[in-house]
Amino acid sequence: MTKHEAFNDFVVRFKHLITKNPYLIKTTLSNIFTMRLIGNKTHGDLAEIGISEFINQFMYDFSSTHVGKELYRAKEHEEDIKIINEISKVDFSISLKAYGDGPLQLSTDKNTIMFPYLKAFKKNIINDKSVIMNIFSSKEFVEFGNINVLPLIYDEKNKKCNIMVFDFKKAKKSTASIHLESEGKGRKHPTFRFFDLEKNYICEVRYGDASANALQRGLWTNTKHALPYFNSATNGWIDYSDNTLLVKLFSYALVSTVKGHQDALVGLARDIDEQKKLIVG
Repeated sequence: MTKHEAFNDFVVRFKHLITKNPYLIKTTLSNIFTMRLIGNKTHGDLAEIGISEFINQFMYDFSSTHVGKELYRAKEHEEDIKIINEISKVDFSISLKAYGDGPLQLSTDKNTIMFPYLKAFKKNIINDKSVIMNIFSSKEFVEFGNINVLPLIYDEKNKKCNIMVFDFKKAKKSTASIHLESEGKGRKHPTFRFFDLEKNYICEVRYGDASANALQRGLWTNTKHALPYFNSATNGWIDYSDNTLLVKLFSYALVSTVKGHQDALVGLARDIDEQKKLIVG
């Protein structure tokens, strides 16, 4: 089993657990997105911790480690969570994203090579299937599909979340043309957009010059416009709600001692055990 196959197997198992026990993920997502009451970006970092612990507590055939910021140093890779399949012993990493419904970054393209590579073809439209196949097999596009992305897509206005996994394999197979589009429509830089035979949008490679920041470069898609190229690990949208008591718990934890934290952990572990008793296989 390859690492990517192990990731796909994990997603299938994750979806099965959630389908049978939707309350588990609803509780976790509610707690994660409650963090937006503390700070607009707080939920993203804590989502990594929360989903990693969700795996450890409720997915018995998997174990997970939160890679995080590696003790505050800059991460060498984009992955946030390392997972081990305890049956096959294959380990793989995932990049967890928490984005609003719409534009979604799949890879930062840290070496800024994807856009310049496509630009070197000096064509506004690339529609030769053999050329497109060569593009996907090139060293410049080696990261396309190599990063296992698990996005938590949320609609804050309606308080709902959909864990949507982009189907890189389908995207590769379906790409019929690649179009260079100049700046405009809210963009400051050009982009290469990928379309299927029916002219449906799949994904895009954004401007990759050294002057471009992380939001202006890399591989992107759009959860609204590329819906056929996503698989929902939650079987659609999951409603969540704010847990204001959790904010109170955090505020108390910040001014309490380790002894207080240990006592709280006892009660929290007991609550998790009660949830496990309700799990349907």
